[in-house]
Amino acid sequence: MSKTERLFALVGKLNYVWSNTESLLIYLISHLIGTDKESAIVIFLTLNTTRARLDLIERLAKMARTDPKSRADALGIVAAMRREAKVRNKYTHCVYSFDSNGEIESTQLMRIADFGDDLRYGKMEDLDEAELNSLETTIAHVVEINRSLMNYLAGRGIVI
Repeated sequence: MSKTERLFALVGKLNYVWSNTESLLIYLISHLIGTDKESAIVIFLTLNTTRARLDLIERLAKMARTDPKSRADALGIVAAMRREAKVRNKYTHCVYSFDSNGEIESTQLMRIADFGDDLRYGKMEDLDEAELNSLETTIAHVVEINRSLMNYLAGRGIVI
């Protein structure tokens, strides 16, 4: 398998495990708000970014009415998802640079950063073995987050 084929397979797997994990946030929102699944789906879909959904969950978990154990677990899940979201966002929204053989050489982030009177954009990073291994590690972490969410929900009697 070429480096490009491996990357495409990994990005596909990352998007799959991320989507599966993020869909579980509906149940977490429902639990923390104390509402039905249908209402939680409306809230989930109204907040159209992962960041907004995680912000909501974090704020709900911090409410005084939330059990301290439930709060700590929910905040841990949110923190883990935020860490892994950086890699997911990179590979979902970057531009790829190809060599003359059609193999991916590097990624270029499509983000603007202001540094005083300097503007920077398009950070480039080589796509090497270490980067591919890092992507595999991120996928494993997202799978663990999924398991944590499943355990959180099951431990509170929430049926999916």
